[in-house]
Amino acid sequence: MVNFNFYAPTEIEFGKDAELKVGGFVKKYGKTVLLHFGKGHIKKTGLYDRILNQLSDEGISVVELGGVKANPDIELVREGIALCRDHKVDFILAVGGGSVIDSAKAIALGVPYEGDVWDFFYNGKTPLEVLPLGAVLTIPAAGSEMSKFSVITNGKYKIGYANDLMRLKFSILNPELTYSLSPWQTAAGVVDIMAHVMERYFTEETHVDFSDGMCEGLLHSMIKNGPKVLSEPDNYDTRAEVMWAGCIAHNGLLGMGRIEDWASHRIQMPLSALYDITHGAGLAIIFPAWIKYVSQLKPQPFIKFFTRVFNVPYDFDNPESVIKTGLELMENFYKSLGMPTRLKDLDIDDSRFDELAGLVTEKGPTGFLVKLDRDAVQEIYKLAL
Repeated sequence: MVNFNFYAPTEIEFGKDAELKVGGFVKKYGKTVLLHFGKGHIKKTGLYDRILNQLSDEGISVVELGGVKANPDIELVREGIALCRDHKVDFILAVGGGSVIDSAKAIALGVPYEGDVWDFFYNGKTPLEVLPLGAVLTIPAAGSEMSKFSVITNGKYKIGYANDLMRLKFSILNPELTYSLSPWQTAAGVVDIMAHVMERYFTEETHVDFSDGMCEGLLHSMIKNGPKVLSEPDNYDTRAEVMWAGCIAHNGLLGMGRIEDWASHRIQMPLSALYDITHGAGLAIIFPAWIKYVSQLKPQPFIKFFTRVFNVPYDFDNPESVIKTGLELMENFYKSLGMPTRLKDLDIDDSRFDELAGLVTEKGPTGFLVKLDRDAVQEIYKLAL
């Protein structure tokens, strides 16, 4: 187990009607808030009005910026930065899923910074301060509500940036707010949550039995509750399991003491940037392809994974056959959720594989379990066809 520092200061308010406490939370930190949201879904559900009423009751001034899309764009971030400066906003409230929260984090980075906010994502600039922010979560998937990460798209680039200053002051989680999600959004969220765990699970670091068990337990829960939340979308208990799992999957706890990988996420990101595909759907395609490639070089972590998580019987005569069987079970699980498992399912061919691989490895090889260069990444895309 490697040395680590665990830091997760976000206050979580979880449960029915939790959003009705948002005014009191915001009041602790600011008097003028940027209300940041997506394309209007919160207005259709009535959540928008409830939030505004709460803020009004506390005497909080509101500046609005909607329009966040999946794979949030740098231009809207820049617009939000200008709004915050013009109106002297002192707090940002994101109401939505991971895309909205990621966009809000990027705005929070950019407001106190004199340069362009893209410096943080592309050049790794370190912030000295950020605007404080909080969230009301409506889509469990990205885990941004409790993580130090933000992912922003700028043309052909989709890049993540991590800094503890971006961790939210609070996140409000009411599973009832997820009842209206489409089956596609729900399923993509389940895949994304599982991927966050697997990026941490696949490590060669030894003596991590405790975090192994936590990772495996969360994955078992998602395998159990993923299909159930699709068949019973108004089941509060199942929605609650998924929502809380999304937080824990990406707040950093499961990776403590481990060397994390993250190659699959980096290989998927250019697909979202160039083809505008849903992140979770892309991960359902890329993660099995990554396993097919990397397991040929280092099979042991995957044998452990498939025997413990997908309950594949261990074959003493041919242990590597466990991986083949496990991959079939994994892909069948994704298919049962309605997710694609091949690039051709999304009408993506091999014409841009070299460009995609170049974007992934522009600053060097990716991954830690196996370092992947440009040629290796291209092979993974081919395995994903």
